[in-house]
Amino acid sequence: MKSLVLAEKPSVARDLARVLGCTEKKKHSIEGPQFIITWALGHLIELKMPEDYDQRYKTWKLEDLPIIPEKMDLKVIRQTFPQFKGIEQLAKKKDIKDLIIATDAGREGELVARWIIKKVRWKKPVKRLWISSYTDRAIKEGFRQLKPAKQYDALYASAVCRAEADWLIGLNVTRALTTKFDDPLSAGRVQTPTLGMIIKQEKEIQSFIPKEYWTVRIQAGNLEAEWENRGEKRIFSKVKANDMIGKVRNKEAVVKAIDRKEKSEQQPLPYDLTELQRDANRRFGFSAKKTSNVLQGLYENHKIVTYPRTDSRYLTNDLASTMGDRLEALRPAYKDDVQPVLKQKVKVLASRVFNNQKVTDHHAIIPTEQPVRLGDLSQDERKLFDLIAKRFLALFYPAHKYETLRVTFEAAGETFLAKETTVMEDGFKVLTRQQNEKNFKTLRHLKQGQTLTITNSRLQEHLTEAPPRFTESDLLARMEKYGLGTPATRADIIEKLLSSQVIDRTNNRLFPTPKGKQLIELVNDELKSPELTAKWEAELETIARQKGNPEQFLQNIRKQTKRLVNEVKQSDKSYKAHNITGTKCPECSSLMKEIKGKDGRILVCSNRECNFRKRKDPKLSNRRCPQCHKKMEIHNGKAGMYFQCRSCNLVEKAENRKKKVTKREERQLLKKYSNDDGFGNSMADALKAALKDKK
Repeated sequence: MKSLVLAEKPSVARDLARVLGCTEKKKHSIEGPQFIITWALGHLIELKMPEDYDQRYKTWKLEDLPIIPEKMDLKVIRQTFPQFKGIEQLAKKKDIKDLIIATDAGREGELVARWIIKKVRWKKPVKRLWISSYTDRAIKEGFRQLKPAKQYDALYASAVCRAEADWLIGLNVTRALTTKFDDPLSAGRVQTPTLGMIIKQEKEIQSFIPKEYWTVRIQAGNLEAEWENRGEKRIFSKVKANDMIGKVRNKEAVVKAIDRKEKSEQQPLPYDLTELQRDANRRFGFSAKKTSNVLQGLYENHKIVTYPRTDSRYLTNDLASTMGDRLEALRPAYKDDVQPVLKQKVKVLASRVFNNQKVTDHHAIIPTEQPVRLGDLSQDERKLFDLIAKRFLALFYPAHKYETLRVTFEAAGETFLAKETTVMEDGFKVLTRQQNEKNFKTLRHLKQGQTLTITNSRLQEHLTEAPPRFTESDLLARMEKYGLGTPATRADIIEKLLSSQVIDRTNNRLFPTPKGKQLIELVNDELKSPELTAKWEAELETIARQKGNPEQFLQNIRKQTKRLVNEVKQSDKSYKAHNITGTKCPECSSLMKEIKGKDGRILVCSNRECNFRKRKDPKLSNRRCPQCHKKMEIHNGKAGMYFQCRSCNLVEKAENRKKKVTKREERQLLKKYSNDDGFGNSMADALKAALKDKK
């Protein structure tokens, strides 16, 4: 008799199979003497949509709302149906004695597995593998200490509550707003308060009135100091600032106090997903979604980073024994940085990073033991991996030590302050090769009571600045603070706001559109407040800890759904689509709306029952103009397809040119069609032969 092991993804299934000695690869499983390992593809099962309960709900009508099924049912996701059928067939095998849940150790992972188990009508015993890392040692230890699945029933209940609550409120309020105001208007537990934060920031910017202020600096020899009074450096009266300039001119400045402090900056902890998204946005301008996609490639295709969708920046204690292997894997790409660490016997100087109590579902993102080939990585992959690798290497370097020197002067009864910083030990900052501290050392010779003659004083005029619009980095930090979404979903929430055109992005800054500003005025105040999500998350956490009542939670959600929908129905607020054009639809004569697509503007019929749409801007190709390097438009003319640069008016005829395969692409093709996924190697053999003939 064998155990059926259900992993969340094929890549995890392969890791489990390798450790458990499963070598017989099939289409939907990998089998061994004791285990049959199969996998989901993320979620295979989802909650039924309204039209699955009644076909009349396929047409959105205000009078049908709220839609609150007496019992929420499940259905198989169409795109992943073949994999579900494969698992269903395995579940019917007579030589299977039990099932082991090996999905991610967290709320969503529990939901992925339990819904599959429910849908296949599993009746045999169920056990749970609960590990925070997928090292060989952790997997072996976890299988020796399998838990009864019943221990995690409360976590499953919490996950079901979250899913049903999002369905009930998000779907009903979205349908209510869309039908009431006759425009696609989306609302939800996470996206609406996220939009609210962006709009709140925009209101602060628009209401901001700049004020003039002045700063005063004095010079004594080669020393400079700035006026300061109890931490305030700004003077909001020009008369007062001018009086001070005259007051201190050619006067004596006396050294009143010298404050010297040695400080140290601890090594930064490795990345969790949100912090990596923030850093990549600040440094490279990557969107949160782009970071997630690039990171997934490093994890799944190149296998050089650990599980990406984590909310922890700590490592489990069992990982300490793997540090040497991970450094060896980095050595070919980071020889100069790794060599000093190996000489010190691979000692992790930031020992606080090992803390089992601070690892929830998964540990921080760090390099794996897989050797790194930088030549196999794209430019974006290199940038992102470099961040992860340098953060990991920083754990083995000393803290950054520096000394701050603050000298307080008094001149004509006014206080002036001079500062300087001296680096004592670069420590981990040597990895970035960028030292921000400047070693002027112009204050070190001063002594308390010393007198200096002021040789120059100057006034500088400034204006107070409005708060800046959020970058994605700023927004991710706010979402994390208020518990909006999870590390895995925040990028998709931002992209959903962009695709629904309630916010826009320019120069890496986010701002609300006219549609977004109107939408937030139509939504219930409670729904657009981050506090609602915080309250929900607290209740869900209570349920997960067996201290809450899931039935009571869902009853309250159903009551709240009815109230929110009724508010929309009874609303006397008005809404006007900001993107209506004067162009009429050729099919139903309704006015067309102009929306911004990924590759240009599109005209869409404003009648929701009419699906007519046409492109307003020519489609952009991936061909770059040889002069200005912008993307060229693609057109079809009498002579066939051609490319045109709108800026330079350059025209190129499209040619079916054969693209040369690079060395990197050769390796990727061979890897893709190798035997890793349980298929035959005939494709790989054919590729090898073709590439050999080419040479």
